Amino acid sequence: MTAKDFVAEAKAKIKEISVAEAKAKIESGAPLVVLDVREPKEYKKGHLPKAVNLPRGLLEFKVNKVIPNKDAYVIVYCKSGGRSALATLTLKRMGYKNAVSMAGGWKAWVKAGYPIE
Repeated sequence: MTAKDFVAEAKAKIKEISVAEAKAKIESGAPLVVLDVREPKEYKKGHLPKAVNLPRGLLEFKVNKVIPNKDAYVIVYCKSGGRSALATLTLKRMGYKNAVSMAGGWKAWVKAGYPIE
């Protein structure tokens, strides 16, 4: 199995939303967590508004501190959608029922011209 296979398997088991859906949800003011699973160096170069950085490699170890409420709506993103799909599947397995992956990731968000911090 390759990394591509793992990502495809994860995407089949999770919910993905478009960048437009993510933007609308963030701007709605509804309670949610925007989780950036890229590396800190990537995060510092720019991120979605209100995003919290928790690198994919530390997710299982620190997510309970970062997102204690397992009922929270969580929008997960990375650079292009692979790491976020894997992270969303992990969150689902850890009991986070409302975790979704943003399809296309940071690249799609920037390409759409949406606001960044």
